[in-house]
Amino acid sequence: MDLQLEKNKEIVRRFNKEVIEEGNVEVFEELMDEHFINHSAPQGADNRKQGMINTFNGVLRPAMPDIQVTILQQIAEGDLVTTRKNISGTHTGNFMGIAPSHRRISIDVIDIVRLKNGKYAEHWGINNLSVVLAHLKNDQ
Repeated sequence: MDLQLEKNKEIVRRFNKEVIEEGNVEVFEELMDEHFINHSAPQGADNRKQGMINTFNGVLRPAMPDIQVTILQQIAEGDLVTTRKNISGTHTGNFMGIAPSHRRISIDVIDIVRLKNGKYAEHWGINNLSVVLAHLKNDQ
């Protein structure tokens, strides 16, 4: 077992728990490299640190205050950590223009994070958010 790979996976688990789930901005700042870039940010959106925290604390958390992150699988190689996870919560707030449905939302995500000196340096990700939003719109 490679200790550095395990440390890298723990950093990503901590980010998911303390930043995404708990909204801890102090931990976010601690874990983010100053030159971070999010390769998966929508075209025209902020692909730096501020854009990333805005996604969590400005979009997801207001829509689902009881947000939970469940890590299903992690693979680490070199300075990369791939995480398959689920982000879920109760849709009690406005979610990207969609009024609260009070239903449980479940978003499947696969993230790849490149770490540099124990911090998030780069991010790539795919998710089924567009499918989730389409279902919510159809149910209105």
